[in-house]
Amino acid sequence: MAKEIERKFLVADDGWRSMVSEVHEIKQGYLSTRPEAVVRVRIKDREAFLTVKGITRGIERHEWEYHIPVDDATLMLQNIEPSTVVISKTRHIVVYDGMCWEIDVFHGSHEGLVLAEIELDSPEREVTLPPFVGPEVTRDPRYFNSVLSQKTAER
Repeated sequence: MAKEIERKFLVADDGWRSMVSEVHEIKQGYLSTRPEAVVRVRIKDREAFLTVKGITRGIERHEWEYHIPVDDATLMLQNIEPSTVVISKTRHIVVYDGMCWEIDVFHGSHEGLVLAEIELDSPEREVTLPPFVGPEVTRDPRYFNSVLSQKTAER
């Protein structure tokens, strides 16, 4: 069974921009936002994925992700949960202290929001925080993508 172990932070400044090694355009929507069964469809550049996530416990949860045809994902994004909107963001990959950070710059209704995420192999894994990282928001539901997709989501 796959697990996602992730920490999330607000980004304090643009110091990360000179460290970017990859850039990806992402559009994602939710077929279900129930905490015990979040179902996300995502188009990342020219690939598409269907992801099912279980309830978060601490900083980890079960996660299953599958490649799907882009045409199917496009149709699914047109039929997302009615109370949600499609999230659009640019993901920047930054390697810091040998670890891969994902810096998400949000567009649309969350313009100006920039989050840094790091996936870990263990909840106990020590992480050297880069200088551009601000307050940790891992457990703050306002920064869950499924919550950000809600039509009434506010930060």
